[in-house]
Amino acid sequence: MQDSNSAAKGRLARVRAFLLEEHRYVFLGTSILALCGLWLANQAHSPLSLLNHARGLETALYYVLVAWLAVSALALVSKLTHWKGDAYVRTSPFARPTARRAERYLSYVIWAVTLAFIVDRVVLGCVYTVQWGRAQATNPSDFLGSTVYMLHHMGSTFVQGIINTVIIALVGTIVAFFLALALVFLRLQEPDRSDNDCVRLLKVVGSGFARVYSQVVRGTPMMIQGLIIYYAGTGILTGQGMTPTQVLNVWSPFNAALVTVSLNSTAYMMEVLRSGIGAVDPGQTEAARSLGLSQWQAMRKVVFPQGIKNSIPALSNELVINIKDSSVLMAIGVLELTFATRTIAGVYYKQMEMYVASAIVYLILTLVASWALSRFERAFDTDARPVVMGTSDHLPVAGEKGGEA
Repeated sequence: MQDSNSAAKGRLARVRAFLLEEHRYVFLGTSILALCGLWLANQAHSPLSLLNHARGLETALYYVLVAWLAVSALALVSKLTHWKGDAYVRTSPFARPTARRAERYLSYVIWAVTLAFIVDRVVLGCVYTVQWGRAQATNPSDFLGSTVYMLHHMGSTFVQGIINTVIIALVGTIVAFFLALALVFLRLQEPDRSDNDCVRLLKVVGSGFARVYSQVVRGTPMMIQGLIIYYAGTGILTGQGMTPTQVLNVWSPFNAALVTVSLNSTAYMMEVLRSGIGAVDPGQTEAARSLGLSQWQAMRKVVFPQGIKNSIPALSNELVINIKDSSVLMAIGVLELTFATRTIAGVYYKQMEMYVASAIVYLILTLVASWALSRFERAFDTDARPVVMGTSDHLPVAGEKGGEA
């Protein structure tokens, strides 16, 4: 409770400091806001508009923005006429301390006026459009109204696609992490002098398997992997005498998608872990071995904990990648977000509206995941890294070029 109170006080202190301190380009930045406010003021009122019932107030707010632009124009003329050296600071009335303080406070008024127009025209306009689109008997022709209409009538399909996307990405990433731990242990195995021939053979085979697995999975598209896994599972179960209905109950596209994402992410996470473990000082392993620990004990008690901590930022990025890359699994008929979007667009023949809505949802999901993962990283005192918005192929692996095994 005390920590939350101190954090709140800290935020209030930062806001107060921001409001009281001097800012550069007050006229330029606030004039851009004022122009946006004037443009919004010239837009049509929605039936829910509050300023439509207070035209006098709206006119006053409008001319406040115009007055600011006029003052900004005078400040620009003053700047141009006092261009050389520090003449503007010494002689311009706009550069005096009292004037600068007044300009800063007036800029906050312009922000508030522009915000009022944003709420009145944009927010309330969107609320009305949502209400209007839901009440229509047929699909409207305008962009936002049509999007609302389609999501209202087929919202359950769209929501189910979002839920399945989150489940596939989250479960697949968690399962892949534990599989990657096992594979990276195999990948790092090296024959020891104390090992007998059988143990040496197992270590060589295990390391080779992990290396080949990484090369194959990272060298092929996840869509192709999903198709192979789904149809291979279907073929095996059909060969056991199961009917198509029984096969679908056991091996659904959703289950195949979970397996595909898990196996695909395992290869990338294994290389990330190998990179993190490679960043651990080799002297620590040697010190552990000199104290009598076996190779397995040294890895488990000394190297692995530090390697995992080093890898947390890149490992967490894999969840963001899986949220987006799960879209390719629509190829096997999984009802994820992209498949749901395409289904709704096909029913109403309105592609652009639905794909824009889908893109917004993907952006929200990745932003929420990035925020949650950054909090998770700070809990482990790891250095935050920018969220990777593409594939994991570029992640470096210690001791090798390009991250190749």
